[in-house]
Amino acid sequence: MKRHLTILAVVMGTVGCLAQGLAVRHSRIGDKVTSADGKITITCIGKKQNFSFRDAATRDEDIYSPKSVNFHPDGSRYYVNSLEGGATIVYDMATNKKNKVIKHQFKSGTGKLWNNPSTYYKFTHYTDGQNRAFMGKPVESTFSHGGRYLWVPYYRRSFDINAQDPSAIAIIDTRTDSIVRMMETGPLPKMVACSHDSHYIAVAHWGNNTVGLIDVSSADPTQWHHLPYVVVDYELKLNYSLSSSVNRDSNSGYALRGTVFTPDDRYLLVGCMGGGGGIAVIDMNDRSYLGRLNAPSNLRHLVVKNGYLYASANRAGQVCRVPLDTVLHAIEKRSGKSMPLKGWESCQVGGGARTIEASPSGNYVFAACNSASALYVVDTRTMKPVANITVDSFPVGLHISTDGKFVVVTSQGRSGAGGGNAVNLFKVEYAEPEVNSDPVPAITPTDTIATDSTAMSTDANSAPVGGGSWLKDNVWYLLGALLLVIVGAAWFSSKRK
Repeated sequence: MKRHLTILAVVMGTVGCLAQGLAVRHSRIGDKVTSADGKITITCIGKKQNFSFRDAATRDEDIYSPKSVNFHPDGSRYYVNSLEGGATIVYDMATNKKNKVIKHQFKSGTGKLWNNPSTYYKFTHYTDGQNRAFMGKPVESTFSHGGRYLWVPYYRRSFDINAQDPSAIAIIDTRTDSIVRMMETGPLPKMVACSHDSHYIAVAHWGNNTVGLIDVSSADPTQWHHLPYVVVDYELKLNYSLSSSVNRDSNSGYALRGTVFTPDDRYLLVGCMGGGGGIAVIDMNDRSYLGRLNAPSNLRHLVVKNGYLYASANRAGQVCRVPLDTVLHAIEKRSGKSMPLKGWESCQVGGGARTIEASPSGNYVFAACNSASALYVVDTRTMKPVANITVDSFPVGLHISTDGKFVVVTSQGRSGAGGGNAVNLFKVEYAEPEVNSDPVPAITPTDTIATDSTAMSTDANSAPVGGGSWLKDNVWYLLGALLLVIVGAAWFSSKRK
């Protein structure tokens, strides 16, 4: 039955993709590109996918709508969040084997794993919501305490079809790669960030214009606790149906997304993808909302590196930046909640610029470009694109290893267009040494974790995936399914006669 449903999804996705004029593309292990100046080379060395039965070497059924990915700071492994699969998958970098699948399934929102409920997030639509069984849908993630803990917020609890009641966040101990703590959040959390001093965790609630703050200054996780959430201008009132879903991606006010602390942890900056746009500023001294900075529209992801604030402009397909000093000056000179900010410069990359990350030196910024189905590289010394390489359609998540030698990209796909269900692993080679311009955080030692599944293929000579469409990848299964339908119809017709 599962395979039949996958085949049906393949057909529908292909038809939808053709209708939208979007071509589904696939990467090939061994794909390679070098910048014109020869300073950077990118090679696809591995992938995991769940769209083609033909390529058993790369097939992984746990890859189901992968939303985001994070390398552990020590470089030993990376974590992929499969949104619709309700799981975080751990891959070992030395062997490219799957270490573990962390399931986000719960009998209720209570028990020994859970913090006592705060007074800030209350169930108003599902009054028994705290006691309901659910699957959490993991979105983004971040590390705290030098890599000891991985924080994974859930887009929603599975029973809350319109993400209007409290969701939750899982805290994974990376020594054992198991969930050791659970806390509630506001509705529809997406981005999560940790302050440099591991004192605060910030959670951007896409669903209602609020930002959650958690005090994690204690070494004892049982002492971690919620602080009052911060409202960006106004709190969106939620009163959607409990029986039919609505598009919450376009019914979420400012649609808070990219979240980053300034290097001194004084300010928290949160990008607004929707509404009037801009970047919300929270003063962490008293945890108050100050106002919004002017910025290019539809900002999706924020990164601070080498004295610049970088942002991805999703709709425009650009990587933008502005000097951080200019940002701080605009905050200091604000008039009320208005913060004029000039000095932005931009670089055109592929359509649908989503997650961006900077290399250790800050000389390069990598961008996952969704509608372009490509990984782009921007040279920040010239703010021009220098290379791009195909990734499986349609990429959303991206992360770079601490040493800058590897980049991993997740392709979630698009509703009605297909693509997705893929993770691409790239090796990055630099002609000039990549020296980390940031202080290297102390890494918490981790225990050895046994592997328990199949290896990710890194053989450049292995059979590449596809030839450009899901239909081609699964043609024999589709023909078989069609034959079964014909035989079944003939049998039923004979019985009627």
